[in-house]
Amino acid sequence: MSTLKVGLIGAGGISRVHADAWRALGVTGYVTSLVGAEEIAADYGFEVVDDVDALIELVDLVDIVTPSSTHADFALRAIARGRDVVCEKPLADTAEAAAVVAEAAADAGVRLFPAHVVRYMGEYQRVKAGIDSGRIGKVAVQRFSRAGSAPASAWFFAESTGGGIIRDLMIHDIDQAMWFAGPVASVFAVQNPPTVDDRVPVPVTSHVVLTHCNGVISHVHGSWLAQGMPFRTSVEVAGSAGRLRYDSAEDHSLRVDAVADPGAEDYLPPMSPQESPYYAEIADFVAAIREGRTALVTPEDGIAAVAVAEAAYASIAAGAPIEITPQVEEAAA
Repeated sequence: MSTLKVGLIGAGGISRVHADAWRALGVTGYVTSLVGAEEIAADYGFEVVDDVDALIELVDLVDIVTPSSTHADFALRAIARGRDVVCEKPLADTAEAAAVVAEAAADAGVRLFPAHVVRYMGEYQRVKAGIDSGRIGKVAVQRFSRAGSAPASAWFFAESTGGGIIRDLMIHDIDQAMWFAGPVASVFAVQNPPTVDDRVPVPVTSHVVLTHCNGVISHVHGSWLAQGMPFRTSVEVAGSAGRLRYDSAEDHSLRVDAVADPGAEDYLPPMSPQESPYYAEIADFVAAIREGRTALVTPEDGIAAVAVAEAAYASIAAGAPIEITPQVEEAAA
């Protein structure tokens, strides 16, 4: 197979972990961005291209790592030219726009991969394995927390154009909650302090409560804090026969509070610290293309996460829970 040609649209902070993964996979890389393209090209051996459309014409696959409000437009432009697409979360700023992108990809026969990287983090994969194996019985309650320094770029704080703490930060754990417990039926959310004139204040905290279609309740907490505050995540899933828990501030081990099977030692294998989850997600998508299989994250997963985030903002505005209609039928993988 000829060397894969990949075009990176964007050169911000997240672009570097994507570029590192592509370099490790041995692709021929191109990059375009209003700012920072030359630095990415120099550091990762990519070639700078003057504009987005020229880059799309050169490559087999487009990787979108730009501000959220631009994701849908760039994805549609790449799809229209028959290119496979990797798109950083969120897939779009609204569920409607995300569905349009997914439908366009399906109609064009190209692959679309929303980059929800937390699914590729070993601790969360081990929680998922514990749930699926029945290790903690029937799941009842899930708790997720994600907090750290607020981002520096201004666009993150404009909710109307794809920013906001829920759509940017908490969408990671919204996706995890649905990965663990399935689709969501209703959403209730609060934020303190509130957004004023479309600007999210800092520090800011939000709490989102998800009621899943199967009755599981998920509590999702997120905070953007003052600069310099360390980043911390945690997850806890409680079931009828035990609990699975991970907290990044403690160490890198998943904690299991459950009765061990007779003769069992540790039912979960140790996580390797060697592999970047960003590499794992991109390698999975490339393998999915080559093997003709579904990747771990699908277009409908990307749509669902945006729909729940959108419902959370609607809940804050209404001061009441928001019901969610069933998600779109599965798009072509």
